[in-house]
Amino acid sequence: MPKVQRDDLPRALFQHLLDRVAGRGLTVDELFQLLTWPEKNPEVPVEPWFKRFNKFTVCGEGALIKTFLTPKQTAIGIELE
Repeated sequence: MPKVQRDDLPRALFQHLLDRVAGRGLTVDELFQLLTWPEKNPEVPVEPWFKRFNKFTVCGEGALIKTFLTPKQTAIGIELE
């Protein structure tokens, strides 16, 4: 199983993630949660997946984080613990 990719993200994807952080109004504490989670080197499935945090959900596919959702939005894929 792949691990979450933290470096060398495609430029368009990185910009999309920055836009979502701003658009979702993530706080510094929430960003800290997001940054420390991949440091635990979690394994993620190749297919779509998501991880719920207190006030947002991270969605990805394979090694890449693809977007962030608000608690009211529905995530698709395998839920990670």
